[in-house]
Amino acid sequence: MFTTKWRTLMTTKTVDVLLVGAGAMSTTLGMILKQLDPALKIGMVERLDHVAHESTDGWNNAGTGHAAYCELNYTPQQPDGSINTTKAFAINTAFEVSLQFWSYLVEQGKLPSPKEFINPTPHCSFVWGEKNVEFLRKRHAALVQHHCFRDMEYTEDHDTLREWMPLIMKDRQPDEKLAATRVRYGSDVNFGQLARNMVTHLEQQDNFELMLGRVVEDLDKQPDGSWNVTLKSTQGGQKEVINSRFVFLGAGGGALPLLQKSGIPEGKGYGGFPVSGMWLVCKRPEIIEQHLAKVYGMAPIGAPPMSVPHLDTRVIDGKKALLFGPFAGFTTKFLKQGSFMDLPCSIRMSNLKPMLSVAKNNMDLTRYLISEVMQSHTSRVDSLRNFFPEAKDGDWELSYAGQRVQIIKPGTDTAGKLEFGTEVITSADGSLAALLGASPGASTAVSAMLSIVERCYADRMQEAGWQDKIRELVPSYGQSLTDDAELLEKVRARTLSVLELDS
Repeated sequence: MFTTKWRTLMTTKTVDVLLVGAGAMSTTLGMILKQLDPALKIGMVERLDHVAHESTDGWNNAGTGHAAYCELNYTPQQPDGSINTTKAFAINTAFEVSLQFWSYLVEQGKLPSPKEFINPTPHCSFVWGEKNVEFLRKRHAALVQHHCFRDMEYTEDHDTLREWMPLIMKDRQPDEKLAATRVRYGSDVNFGQLARNMVTHLEQQDNFELMLGRVVEDLDKQPDGSWNVTLKSTQGGQKEVINSRFVFLGAGGGALPLLQKSGIPEGKGYGGFPVSGMWLVCKRPEIIEQHLAKVYGMAPIGAPPMSVPHLDTRVIDGKKALLFGPFAGFTTKFLKQGSFMDLPCSIRMSNLKPMLSVAKNNMDLTRYLISEVMQSHTSRVDSLRNFFPEAKDGDWELSYAGQRVQIIKPGTDTAGKLEFGTEVITSADGSLAALLGASPGASTAVSAMLSIVERCYADRMQEAGWQDKIRELVPSYGQSLTDDAELLEKVRARTLSVLELDS
């Protein structure tokens, strides 16, 4: 019960939709809902004083438009030697959904020039050693048979490799066993700029309010099915209550504690395992200009997917950069600008057993993280030399990336399971949804947010107007890009042209 003093400090607003977090997920959901029903009253709450400055920020993620072209961990080798392509197809077609939505927004003038947030950057996989070359050869053979990956090139020829990645091939021994694949129309995405551009558009619409510098203190379900969300200002400490018919928790690593505050039974048992990241950033422009690709290698044993090593061309705020990493680490923070108490405070009786089980059964990951934390600058540059043999310690500096909170969930055969993807959790009545997890994350935001619309606005999704509008936003909606080669070819030709990725 609040005192009279607190009542004088509180104001109450009512909205149809409250988006918690101003990153890629919340901004995408806000844009989708505003296209479907411009009359919806939407509020967006962000704890920082800027939009998209946590995991979505350009320097806090790889910027890879994750399409499974270059990420070898999406195509694991089975015990019988075959390649499991299931996840690669799912991620590839989910990214195609994002490209369609972004193309629509560009065509309608709701996003600026594509070059402000997405740039053509070939996606390459690069391996060395007979065993890894054999794996990449098998992977290419398995993928290229399907229309989603038919443009993927493969080579073991050093001259061709020098054309694709001259920096990486400098002074290589002619008898070194190497192989690579390439998809020319891969992309580098500045998800931070994309999110900020979407918020800029939303702020120009009626019935939208951006509330910066507010922390969500509590969520209370009301008898009518709505939620009272208590906010506290990070500046003066003033409190206010927002009443919303629907709440989305899209606060990155901060979504788990908020899900726990909501108390919905669907969130019981979930825990989080935070992993930090660091990049080596090149300081010399003449080196940066010699590389134009995202080149992914093989992950070390025990490494989480976010730690697959890659030498990346980035375009951030119109300036080209070259990054290598990421190097993983461990911290108890759930957000880059979070608290060291985030992990301890997330422990509940319902998730204690799953979290202890994961800790016990993932010793390889624990050892890997310890080894990563203990590395010196020279040892990190030594890892880079597998990709760029001429790398010099003084040409690179360490930069800290964003936090990722991997999902720990109750398992069937074991007490807990560590997940490395993303997962949408919704309440039974559809009044609250949350997105947990990390990679492929923002690349598949449109597909993930459409699934939330389907679950939480099921009745309205039956309306002809909503169905027609969604197919305008995403022409392939309701159809399988994995099964329909002609449809994929049609939508891909459009998105590559509109987003200027076919140059």
